[in-house]
Amino acid sequence: MLKSTGSGPARHSLAALAALVLTTSAQAQAVGGSPASTINSGDTAWLLTSTALVLFMMIPGLALFYAGLVRAKNILSILMQCFALTAVLSILWLAVGYSLAFSDGNAVIGGLGNAFLSGITPTTVRGDCPTIPQLLHFAYQMMFFLITPGLFIGAFAERMKFKAILLFSIVWSLVVYVPCCYGVWHKAGAFFGLTGVIDLAGGIVVHITAAVAALVACVMVGPRRGFPHAQLMPHNLALTLTGAGMLWVGWFGFNAGSQLAANGSAAMTLVVTHISACAASAVWMFIEWFRNGKPSALGIATGSIAGLAAITPASGKVGPIGALCIGSVSALLCWAACAKLKKRFNYDDSLDVFGVHGVGGFVGTVLVAVFGSTSFAGGLGDFSIGSQFVTQLLASVYTILLSGIASFVILKVLDATIGLRVTPEEENQGLDLAEHGEAAYND
Repeated sequence: MLKSTGSGPARHSLAALAALVLTTSAQAQAVGGSPASTINSGDTAWLLTSTALVLFMMIPGLALFYAGLVRAKNILSILMQCFALTAVLSILWLAVGYSLAFSDGNAVIGGLGNAFLSGITPTTVRGDCPTIPQLLHFAYQMMFFLITPGLFIGAFAERMKFKAILLFSIVWSLVVYVPCCYGVWHKAGAFFGLTGVIDLAGGIVVHITAAVAALVACVMVGPRRGFPHAQLMPHNLALTLTGAGMLWVGWFGFNAGSQLAANGSAAMTLVVTHISACAASAVWMFIEWFRNGKPSALGIATGSIAGLAAITPASGKVGPIGALCIGSVSALLCWAACAKLKKRFNYDDSLDVFGVHGVGGFVGTVLVAVFGSTSFAGGLGDFSIGSQFVTQLLASVYTILLSGIASFVILKVLDATIGLRVTPEEENQGLDLAEHGEAAYND
């Protein structure tokens, strides 16, 4: 080991030699060697955590949230559906889903160049997120792919065949989710000919698509036996609130993780996500308190999900004041959809998927044009409110049409082939025993 103890030519020679070695190494990498990696350990660590948080939203978060809302004889069927969708859709995402959604193709859908992760190694990165491995991008986006159909199972809970749910979810995911994901996220807002569509984490891609499918499906499957006159009460609200809390925590990965970096933008996204959920929870609680004389645990849990769904598309553009406004508006409109609209049109959306996720997702998608503009306090988006509002509205309408028409066609085919609904006897018995041969509670 060389050691310099002096301050003359020897020390300067060693410094010059070290500089020459570093320069030569950098030049070799640039010309003929391996390029320097752009992967950042901090960003990668945050996305690894966010991926786990979004999976946590599905199992056990959403599974418990829904399981507590159904009757005791159907609790295992809901849990089974969430677990089965997690497994089956993850495999589908590996096989073709990721490639069709996130590789270049035509104007509507991607190609099959990355099917089964072909061409993707541990050091491969994407141009739009070069600080994380593409394998992690694949894993993170996979969680969105599987939780989206997970949302709509709540609309037709307690009466649809398990095999019909699986087939509907598989076909729908490829026909509806993948093109929306491709246009909004891979093409960076180029969607049905529109440009500049804002949807950070899935107001369009996740919530509107799933909620429209939920509404179509619950109408086509038909209401539960006894609806609307019988008391079809949740069997365990403690499970529901536990699941809602898990969803709230997981949503930080859902929204802040969508910044694809551990930075100030992710921090702001996390803050506004929480503020919107708090605002919606409080507003829903006070609505019930004023109208019914008592605030309900189910109400505050539902309000939190409405606020989280609404802030999802807007969370990358709004500040805290905008989040307060979006959360409050979503609570008012989602409550009206669940308490008034459903009763007016008499459709049996069992767990209020359309009223919460559909209305909430739509509210956030269009209001980002207002509260996300730099014209509004804390807004981060450099765009005209009027033109952006039109863009957001048109993107929402196109998504509603795509999901609505595709869902209707898929369900029609399934109904004509395998049937959508269990028999009246199986429905009375409960899907736990009828579809899975098990019971959550043994007498």
